[in-house]
Amino acid sequence: MTDIWRRASNLLFIVFIAAVLWMILDAVTALMFLSGVLLWMVFHHLRHLVALEHWLQRSDHSPASIPAGSGAWDDVFAHLSRYVRAHSQSQELLSLALERMRNVTSAMPDGIVILDDDDRIEWCNPMAEKHLGISLSFDAGQQITYLVRQMQFVAFLASRQYSNPLTLRQTRQQGIIVSLHVIPYGYNQKLLISRDITRFEKIETMRRDFIANVSHELRTPLTVVAGFLETLSEENHENPDFNRRILLLMTEQTTRMQRLIEDLLVLSRLENAQEKVREKTVNVVNLLHEILQDAQSLSAGRHRIKLNIATHDQLLGSEEELRSAFGNLVSNAIRYTPDHGEISINWEKRADQGLFYVQDSGIGIEAEHIPRLTERFYRIDNSRSRETGGTGLGLAIVKHVLNRHQARLEINSQVGQGSRFSIWFPANRLIS
Repeated sequence: MTDIWRRASNLLFIVFIAAVLWMILDAVTALMFLSGVLLWMVFHHLRHLVALEHWLQRSDHSPASIPAGSGAWDDVFAHLSRYVRAHSQSQELLSLALERMRNVTSAMPDGIVILDDDDRIEWCNPMAEKHLGISLSFDAGQQITYLVRQMQFVAFLASRQYSNPLTLRQTRQQGIIVSLHVIPYGYNQKLLISRDITRFEKIETMRRDFIANVSHELRTPLTVVAGFLETLSEENHENPDFNRRILLLMTEQTTRMQRLIEDLLVLSRLENAQEKVREKTVNVVNLLHEILQDAQSLSAGRHRIKLNIATHDQLLGSEEELRSAFGNLVSNAIRYTPDHGEISINWEKRADQGLFYVQDSGIGIEAEHIPRLTERFYRIDNSRSRETGGTGLGLAIVKHVLNRHQARLEINSQVGQGSRFSIWFPANRLIS
């Protein structure tokens, strides 16, 4: 209100001057004075309007770029400067908030895609680009169904029924299985959230395979035992030799089931991350002499077994677990080496690392099978494995023992020439 009265007083003052000139001189002089003042005011306003228009057309709208003004325009430009400064601060805060949001969403393990009502991509984070094989810089504004062309995904978006997630197994990023959730929000917008569930799917597959394998491994001996028990229960069956043979076979099958259950319990304990390794100094030489005796008993003179000790260094670890790992490698060598074959058990030190290895002259392993040997129940020849008494869990146990001792397993084999299973222990596990 004060500015209005100030500007009104200026106009009244000009009118007063014109009236005084009219009274002192004449009307023509007064009108000429008034016209000159009005023309100057028009020019003054036009000049500032042109300056304002030029400023509006510039790309730089910072407060420092606002033109200088005089008179009433000085107040206008001052107000404009304060408004631009406040707007710039708001823009900076908004940009910082947006940058933080982008950093947060970029760090998220889930993919996020913002879709409009026509399923066009408005924005996505890097994880969504990885999961769905899209690119924000190239695909913004494109319909996502043009890029992710799986029919089940297209039908999922078209159905508008988003209560249950969609599992997509074949995306543009091969080898990844993703779970997709759609959350409607705002004005006809949708949030598409993708989650990599490849690891969980593999775990679920392993669980199903594990249950199927255990069921299969137990079903056969149980069927045999049940059949023999039914035979023995027959009243008219009194053949002692036959009964003795049946009891022997039943004993073999129950022993097989017992070994399987024992290995499952050992594997379960090793996989328990809360159970720490009970470390102590393990005399490897004494341990290997005991394993040699067990190997000779298992071989029953069918193989030539040698023990080579090149170092007397000891190991820091669990003697029980190391015995299990070493024993499994030695027993495997005996099972898969034909009669009269050679097996060597070795302990030495190389490049400050402890090296235990078992060398045999057995049947060997094809290269394609080697990466999967430590999987549970993985067998190259199922019939031969069962004939030799293996449970299919030995190398899985070895793998977990080595993981708990920061050691690594190395397998070298050639079909028909034998195999070599080596365990490398880190230097910090050796005790001289």
